[in-house]
Amino acid sequence: MKRGAPVEDINEDNLVVKQPKTHAAGLEAVVVALDRGIAQAGLSRTARSLLRLNQRDGTDCPGCAWPESQGHRKTAEFCENGAKAVAEESTLRTVTPEFWAEHSIAELETKTEYWLGNQGRITHPVVIRPGDTHYSQISWDDAFELIGEKIRASTPERTVFYTSGRTANESAFMYQLFARSIGTNNLPDCSNMCHESSGSALNPTIGIGKGTVSLEDIHQAELIFVVGQNPGTNHPRMLSALAECKDNGGKIVAVNPLPEAGLFNFRDPQTPTGLVGKGVDLADEFLQIKVGADLALFQALGHLLLEAEERVPGSVVDHAFIAENTDGIDAYRAARKTIDWDETEAATGLTREHIATVAQMMVESKATIICWALGLTQQPHSVNTLKEIINLLLLQGNFGKPGAGACPVRGHSNVQGDRTMGVWEKPKEESLAALDLEFSIESPRAHGLDSVDTVDAFVHDNVDVFISMGGNFALACSDTELLEGAMQRVGLTVSVSTKPNRSHVKHGQTSLILPTLGRTDTDDKHPGGRQVLSVEDSMSVVRTTQGRLDPVSEHMLAEPVIIARMANATLGADHVIDWKAMADDYDVIRDHISRVIPGFEDFNARLKTKNGFVLPNPPRDTRSFKTDIGLARFTVSPLEYLTPPEGHLILQTMRSHDQYNTTFYGLDDRYRGISNGRRVILINAEDAVDMGFQDRDMVDVISTFQGTERRADSFRLVVYPTPRGCAAAYFPEANALMHRELVARESNTPGYKAMAVRFVARAEEPALA
Repeated sequence: MKRGAPVEDINEDNLVVKQPKTHAAGLEAVVVALDRGIAQAGLSRTARSLLRLNQRDGTDCPGCAWPESQGHRKTAEFCENGAKAVAEESTLRTVTPEFWAEHSIAELETKTEYWLGNQGRITHPVVIRPGDTHYSQISWDDAFELIGEKIRASTPERTVFYTSGRTANESAFMYQLFARSIGTNNLPDCSNMCHESSGSALNPTIGIGKGTVSLEDIHQAELIFVVGQNPGTNHPRMLSALAECKDNGGKIVAVNPLPEAGLFNFRDPQTPTGLVGKGVDLADEFLQIKVGADLALFQALGHLLLEAEERVPGSVVDHAFIAENTDGIDAYRAARKTIDWDETEAATGLTREHIATVAQMMVESKATIICWALGLTQQPHSVNTLKEIINLLLLQGNFGKPGAGACPVRGHSNVQGDRTMGVWEKPKEESLAALDLEFSIESPRAHGLDSVDTVDAFVHDNVDVFISMGGNFALACSDTELLEGAMQRVGLTVSVSTKPNRSHVKHGQTSLILPTLGRTDTDDKHPGGRQVLSVEDSMSVVRTTQGRLDPVSEHMLAEPVIIARMANATLGADHVIDWKAMADDYDVIRDHISRVIPGFEDFNARLKTKNGFVLPNPPRDTRSFKTDIGLARFTVSPLEYLTPPEGHLILQTMRSHDQYNTTFYGLDDRYRGISNGRRVILINAEDAVDMGFQDRDMVDVISTFQGTERRADSFRLVVYPTPRGCAAAYFPEANALMHRELVARESNTPGYKAMAVRFVARAEEPALA
């Protein structure tokens, strides 16, 4: 039977710490997934949603962007966290106007994101105006009129359009078109905070900002690196692909500061061995590297590969591929000729022998894939680190052949599709020219604000209107305290949302919350009946997604409808673009896309095929590289790694197993053995002693960046097998420690894996001014 929303909030005194697990998934994952679904939505609704999840003509999981098989699909084509995401969206819990009347902003400010998100789906549009203490109901017409009025009263450069990966292709295309019709490229998105470094490294080196492998390549690889990634929690369906690789004789190297359970043993609950508890051992080698030392590792591997080539010419390096397709090999070879092993071992925390073992695995592999996620993208030197990965792949010709390539594993579903659709603050001229030609508009050419720039704009009072298409900007970004205070000075904030979140509480002077349909909801309030949307997965496959559940409120609107009505209210019904036609029939949106975005020709027809279609990818498809010189680039970067100041550790943020981005499904980080609390710091036992603390001590955490400090109070130290000099804390609780100027060079991605922190005993020092 469905259970109600939680009444009590998190009590950190109830923290429970057990031994970390050494395996992922298994029968327990099935039990937890079903329990969460039934608690939120009941048995029938849960079954109907899960059986259609990731199936052909079904609903694309609103969680991660891992692809589906082009061949046979299992009956249960989802993971535990996918089931939790669906449970959150298909919930029968509702947040009605009565909820807002009962709970003031002053009260809601004291609630955690866990409590807010678990209250349920928002049923009606609501507003809060200057002087109000509560949100109250507003009609859709009045809400759109208010938005149009505020945008027209401002200027394009002071209007910001944020989006998250939840937004489907069609919605994203309309959203960026709306922003550019107004005259701004202020289109920050969640990519800015996660994989922007990947695009910044891949575009100049291989000519495309996406990965170059398919799901079948993962199965066929001889060697796969899983670097800076926790697939057991963040991309659980990836474990099945890694298990198939192992069954086919492939080997896996895990590189990560924390010994995550999903890197070691996978118990597939859909197989007999997984259910009885045996599972598949995944990582053949585990390199427990220090945070931020991956560049040093990859440079060492490059040195060893070239050394092996010198011993046996022709045995390692793909000379023919390099001569025909690349530039810069001579400079790279010279840079990797020598290495300081003492410094490399100190930087990485790894032994020369262990690195050499992994290098020999690369020598023996004829098809290597290197996968990575946020563990590599959120440091000052992230772009150089990722360029070093490309060097290794180019050296052995690991592009354009089965089982080989680069694989940035995207997190949020359709975060890649949003970028493909034009949600980007730095659009290319050819993209804007195609948009202008199709719609008879004149798009702005000046680059806009990304997510970090937007935080800075908030702090300096340079934003009048902030519209968020999904997401939770206040909680996802750095410099939390400054950002939240600054957001409350903005004239209007608009949140197109499914559930309450922190951004609704730290709102503008006037704030609108507009309830929208989710992935699992039926979208049939259109002249032509039920509509279908599309998404793009991590491996550039575009496919349909459609919900089949009755929405919990008749007052919700689909995102394309909301965007169209905002545009009409702002630009006028006689605007050159027929927004209503797109909102009425999503085929019209796709016809526009087919004429604007390369690779989407004949979009509507191709989308109706069995498996959708795959977007062009020159490095993968034809071994060609569309850089400015028409060749892939070897690059040379100086050795760089993170060194904490005296008395400090390098802190990385992480997600719990009961979490997706800023959404908390529950309070159980099962694989790490932590439950019922989130304000914890994982710390090496020897570091704790050196700093004068013991396991479970309560501390306040102070970060240091360029002479400034940030503080977050009331964390509990938990001794954990982390490398010396490194610590970990949950995102977003640790975001308050992040200075907004601590970013990755070139990509401007926040440095969530690069904070220098120290601890003081709880309440030993006064709070910093």
